[in-house]
Order: sequence, then C-alpha cells, then structure tokens
Amino acid sequence: MNIGEAAEAAGLPAKTIRYYEDIGLIRPPRDTNGYRAFRPGDIHKLAFLGRARALGFTIEECRALLGLYEDESRASEDVKRLAQSHLARIDAKIIELRALRATLGELVSACAGDHRPDCPILSDLASGPAGVPAKRGKARQQREN
Repeated sequence: MNIGEAAEAAGLPAKTIRYYEDIGLIRPPRDTNGYRAFRPGDIHKLAFLGRARALGFTIEECRALLGLYEDESRASEDVKRLAQSHLARIDAKIIELRALRATLGELVSACAGDHRPDCPILSDLASGPAGVPAKRGKARQQREN
C-alpha cells in the first residue's frame, strides 16, 4: 500500500505520516523502487497514533504508548499512569480556560459597545503583562486629570 492509500486508510494526511516516519514512530519498509510499502500493521499503528493525538497526547507520550502497546509483557499500571498524567494536564488547562473565559466575559460585559472610544477590553489588553500598568492615551490622560 502506498502513502496515499495508507493516509486514506488511517485517516491521516500524508504529510503527518511522513513526519511520523521522520521521527521514528513508524518504519514502513521500502519497495525496490524506494517507495514506502505500508503493511496492515503500519496502518494500525497510524490509526493508533491518530487516535492518541486526537486525545491530546504529545508525540513523546504517543511514542511511549506505542511502545507499551507493542510490549506484550507491559503492565497496565504504566499505561494508566501515563494517561492519568495527561488527564491532570487537561484538568489544569480546563481550569485555566475557565479563568480566561471569566475574565474575558467581564471585559465584554463592561464594554458599552457604542460609538464612544472608551473600551475596557482594549484598556486591559494595553495593560500588558500582569503587574504592568496600562499605557494611557493622551485623550484618556486629559479626561482623568
């Protein structure tokens, strides 16, 4: 099976498959003409990697998962530990996203959204990193003084 057929069968772009080969996640054999010759096992690995990436596992985690999958003497606790670590990162990201949403929601609510130039959204963005005061435009400085 060539790379186009493999891409269709595994549901991955050919570019991704080439990348996975470049970093050593898969090693399809080559025909005498030099073209990749994907076997059913290669397609299965590609589908496995596609699913793992869709679940957000990093490339290195995918490498570890694939190694565990291929190791018939593996301990499921090793797989679970890796998945739990990933789940903890997802939970932390959810907390971060909820905080971002709350902040942005407050800013959107505070913005009048009318013809006036004052905008708390822009003021917040202009404030830069936490702890750095916002730069005030000339018109705003005059209004405040």
